[in-house]
Amino acid sequence: MPSDAKKREAQRKKEARNKKIAQISSSKKAIANGSTSSAAVNGNANEPTREMTEEEKLCAKLEEEARISAEARSCTGSLAVHPRSRDVKIANFSITFFGSELLQDTMLELNCGRRYGLIGLNGCGKSSLLAVLGNREVPIPEHIDIFHLTREIPASSKTALQCVMEVDEERIKLEKLAEELAMSEDDDAQEQLLDIYERLDDMAADQAEAKAARILHGLGFDKSMQQKQAKDFSGGWRMRIALARALFVKPHLLLLDEPTNHLDLDACVWLEEELKTYKRILVLISHSQDFLNGVCTNIIHMTKKRLKYYTGNYEAFVRTHMELLENQMKQYNWEQDQIAHMKNYIARFGHGSAKLARQAQSKEKTLAKMVAQGLTEKVSDDKTLNFYFPSCGKIPPPVIMVQNVSFRYSDTTPWIYKNLEFGIDLDTRLALVGPNGAGKSTLLKLLYGDLVPTSGMIRKNSHLRIARYHQHLHELLDLDASPLEYMMRAFPDVKEKEEMRKIIGRYGLTGRQQVCPIRQLSDGQRCRVVFAWLAWQVPHLLLLDEPTNHLDMETIDALADAINDFDGGMVLVSHDFRLINQVAEEIWVCENETVTKWNGNILDYKDHLKSKITNDNAQKKK
Repeated sequence: MPSDAKKREAQRKKEARNKKIAQISSSKKAIANGSTSSAAVNGNANEPTREMTEEEKLCAKLEEEARISAEARSCTGSLAVHPRSRDVKIANFSITFFGSELLQDTMLELNCGRRYGLIGLNGCGKSSLLAVLGNREVPIPEHIDIFHLTREIPASSKTALQCVMEVDEERIKLEKLAEELAMSEDDDAQEQLLDIYERLDDMAADQAEAKAARILHGLGFDKSMQQKQAKDFSGGWRMRIALARALFVKPHLLLLDEPTNHLDLDACVWLEEELKTYKRILVLISHSQDFLNGVCTNIIHMTKKRLKYYTGNYEAFVRTHMELLENQMKQYNWEQDQIAHMKNYIARFGHGSAKLARQAQSKEKTLAKMVAQGLTEKVSDDKTLNFYFPSCGKIPPPVIMVQNVSFRYSDTTPWIYKNLEFGIDLDTRLALVGPNGAGKSTLLKLLYGDLVPTSGMIRKNSHLRIARYHQHLHELLDLDASPLEYMMRAFPDVKEKEEMRKIIGRYGLTGRQQVCPIRQLSDGQRCRVVFAWLAWQVPHLLLLDEPTNHLDMETIDALADAINDFDGGMVLVSHDFRLINQVAEEIWVCENETVTKWNGNILDYKDHLKSKITNDNAQKKK
């Protein structure tokens, strides 16, 4: 146990480090993440203040939440590689968040040239781990530059292209570092120097604009959009610009937390192809098995407060993990059989004849030796979830009729849809796909009633109940309320707290998670609160807009099972190919002001997108 003096010294160092981080984080993140502050909203002290927009208020709320989270987080660890190494290795790595231990004395090891998929259950601390690395809360050599994609770039008057090309400061930093390394004869320094020269070549002014334009195009920006000012884009599109900056800069350590959350299927396929050639260190959190399989060379499994490392992509991890669990179970059963046999022998013959007593003593020593060497732990599977949508009952068809519907947002904007004609019933299992801006989310809003058709009519059964999930719902929760309080307020008919706790428990929130403030929950756990709230409205029709954002893979599988067991209808917008494959019976493509049925499954559609990207790249090289 550490002495009180050592504890005080550790606390003093931590406070000094946090103070330093607070002083430098604003300037670092302004370059890397495009973060902004209230000054950017209200201008300088000499300018009159203005009222913030709803989006700016939400950004301010998220910034405040990030600040509170940083204050509630503490970590320890020591550098375990040469200071000039291109790898990152932290020994005795621990993270505590709001008093709960997320990691305990584990080893973090990231090798240059590897692309890591960080996986684990919601709430295990994956995002906290990236935040610790991004903020340099553990010792990471200064020559390793880090880009942690946390939020969108600020709403400035710079164009999307200009925002991506703003790397002068990064170039100057690299040139200075190259001068220092050129003076060293150390092998690691020379290897690092070659890497820096390659990056400086990538940033060459004569190539910079073409490279930035290529990245933006891959993420869904056409030529006219690349020249639009950042302030004219929504938060989701500004997040894409921030992602484009990361891909443009190519930092030594790139940290991406759910990078596909704001992308359509086209951009997801492009990003997968782009990242699978990343030559430095990539650490990626993603719920998409498909994406992890395409990008990752290694998997880090965050479980039981430890980091476990596996070679290969996600499919390889699943195979290896299952084999290890099977071997562990066999070893555990063998040990338990041996222990039971020896205990039985000792109990029967320990007080018998001298010969039998000696044999019993020998077995007792063998048993004590087995225990001293450490017994195999019993295999305990990660908690399984059973999402549930209550039976909605039957209502006569048609549930929704879309009749000659056309829509645009104003008289001066282009038509998004023209003359749509289709129906939706309780047996509908439909996924909408297509590029961003084609109107997938718009169509869900029209069906829900948030938007009104410009012309035509949408008829609904008078008894129809619709639940619409969208990716920002969890950001609108009351962060100071607990899940239990939130649900009791939403459904006053449920009088007993124990009954409500059982309801919430079905969505994977148990024990303390039900009664702690929602701000202490991970994004994935907050999404579970939203699903519990939606399900208990007992809808006939589910409109799901990117429901997998922030969910872990076990939760996504539970959601898929619940959708398949649901006796109502479903319309889905998702960038998760696997979920679409699990639940959708029809694929509709939203494009060119209409929707058309895709003749094939979602995997055929992905192959179609890949071939389109290949053809586009071939055309540009000509």
